[in-house]
Amino acid sequence: MAAPTYDSIMADLKAGKYASVYLLQGDEPFYIDKITSYIENNVLTDDQKVFNQTVVYGKDLDIRNLDSLARRFPAMAQYQVVIVKEAQELKKIEDLVYYVQKPQKSTILVLAHKYKTLDKRKKLASQIEKSGVLFTSTKLYENKIPGWIEQYAKQMGLQCDPRATRLLTEYLGTDLSKISNELDKLAITLPKGAPITPEAIEKNIGISKDYNNFELQNVICRGDVAKAARIVDHFAKNQKDNPLVLTITSLYGFYSKMLIYWQYKSSDASTKASAMGCSPYFLRDYDEASRRITLPKCMQAISLLREYDLRSKGVGNASTDAGALLQELVFKLMH
Repeated sequence: MAAPTYDSIMADLKAGKYASVYLLQGDEPFYIDKITSYIENNVLTDDQKVFNQTVVYGKDLDIRNLDSLARRFPAMAQYQVVIVKEAQELKKIEDLVYYVQKPQKSTILVLAHKYKTLDKRKKLASQIEKSGVLFTSTKLYENKIPGWIEQYAKQMGLQCDPRATRLLTEYLGTDLSKISNELDKLAITLPKGAPITPEAIEKNIGISKDYNNFELQNVICRGDVAKAARIVDHFAKNQKDNPLVLTITSLYGFYSKMLIYWQYKSSDASTKASAMGCSPYFLRDYDEASRRITLPKCMQAISLLREYDLRSKGVGNASTDAGALLQELVFKLMH
């Protein structure tokens, strides 16, 4: 039997098909929060929640108390809902197996077990797989984020410009909660069906379309010295919003991908994108960059980035002025 997915769980919940126990675990909290929130807000009416819905935190109770809560009968309702947030803080959680073996049919027990997973070789996880729902929420790799952004925007009736997708990915990383929050803001301000553009992102979210790490990477690739100087100057004057460590990390990620690009130069697009950990759509950017950034330049750039990372941390009694270091680094990368 296939493991339950977010979509399959939500489809069952919306159809009124409830399990006795939900173990929502893993290192991506976004889907755990979405499922938990839906159960908390939709299974019972507001009147029923008064006597039949309990929300507790793992650090505040033990298994004996949780067992007692779960075995209560609902009052004037078909179900009672017991939600344990931060269930990863529950001590001796394996002892819950005695309840899970014979759960109260009128109880919906939700364990929001973030950032950790139970050992499937032990009884609790295997028993929940048999008699309840065990869902593991895993982090998306960076190459999956652009597609996720486009799909999420589409669900809200918006179209995401590829440049905007790249900008959001660069700025927000793989944190789905942050990305969804920002897209939700755009959904409120933009007309339905409107494109999400870098200009819209700058106006509504505050991510500059001209002064960001992705644009710095682009101008280095194009050899646009004047634009690079303006970005470096902006970063130097706004170091709180543009810390050097993040710029170095971003550039290191780009040049690392370029190094893999050269290793897979003759491979097909799908193989190359998979090896690089990027969306196939963005391969054309690396194709363009390869005209200026040869394999030797790639290796030299990675060496420079490591050097300036150490210098920024004061290694070798070097100056740690972020603006000056970035200026030096970008000059060397472009020459």
